[in-house]
Amino acid sequence: MASLTENPKPLRGILLMLTAVTLFTVMTSLIKAADRIPPGQAVFFRAFVAIPVILLWFGARGQISDALRTRNWKGHATRGLVGSTAMGLGFAGLKFLPLPEVTALRFVTPILIVIFAALMLGERVRLIRLSAVGVGLAGVLIILSPRLTAEGSASELFGAGIVLGSATLAAFAQIFVKRMTGTEHVAAIVFYFSLTASTLGLLTLPFGWVWPMGWEWVFLLGAGTIGAAGQLCLTASYSHAEAGVLAPFTYISMLWAIAIGWVVFAEVPTVPMLAGSALIVSAGVAIVLRERQLGLKRAAEAKVRAKGMQ
Repeated sequence: MASLTENPKPLRGILLMLTAVTLFTVMTSLIKAADRIPPGQAVFFRAFVAIPVILLWFGARGQISDALRTRNWKGHATRGLVGSTAMGLGFAGLKFLPLPEVTALRFVTPILIVIFAALMLGERVRLIRLSAVGVGLAGVLIILSPRLTAEGSASELFGAGIVLGSATLAAFAQIFVKRMTGTEHVAAIVFYFSLTASTLGLLTLPFGWVWPMGWEWVFLLGAGTIGAAGQLCLTASYSHAEAGVLAPFTYISMLWAIAIGWVVFAEVPTVPMLAGSALIVSAGVAIVLRERQLGLKRAAEAKVRAKGMQ
């Protein structure tokens, strides 16, 4: 999201990305632990608690004016609505499915971005990326296969459906962000999303909020703080390394999700879930590597054209 500095440090970028992925997985685990809290209320705490953390961070970097300045209110509102709904559906899915399965299904997002980028941004999709999309979708079907049999419960199938809805809306949100980065500073994109998400989360108050008790306060406040720290580490990582270098490391969250699900929630991974996850992750990595290859090719061609004009 942010441009590379003049002295990029790929190793630092990778470490920041690994930290961000770890923090996001812990955040999701805390939301799952607060199982009694409605999804809309969880979205509010996740976003509202993050606002002061974000403002302190950008204030320390002298970017408060960048965070507050915008020329695209409509774009922020649209991205906020879509992204907040994606977050809420993802949190709701945690009530029906194991943490690793939710994590795996959310990995469909980068695969769907390829499809939406072709439809909405006019990007060309060649055979390699198209094949990767097919492999990723096959992985989804493998994960869902136990839910589609007579032994699968209706609640689990419903949970899978809303998680896939979350992944789909998250892909749309990323497309909107991609459009906005041409005119909006990354600080504004991060700040106004938190502001919009907390507002929309608050609007769900009449639909059955509950008063947090005991450890639920720790889980909710921790999720907001850790989620903000993860977002800032994610943003900072892109200032040290290219997106194509960093993206494969986001899949480390699958290992964290399996470990936390097993140890904390007693969720033993199944063979279909592991097999499907492997296909989705492989498809995602293939798409990332292909995007990196195309990016390097475009950069080389631009360099040749620039030399020809001298």
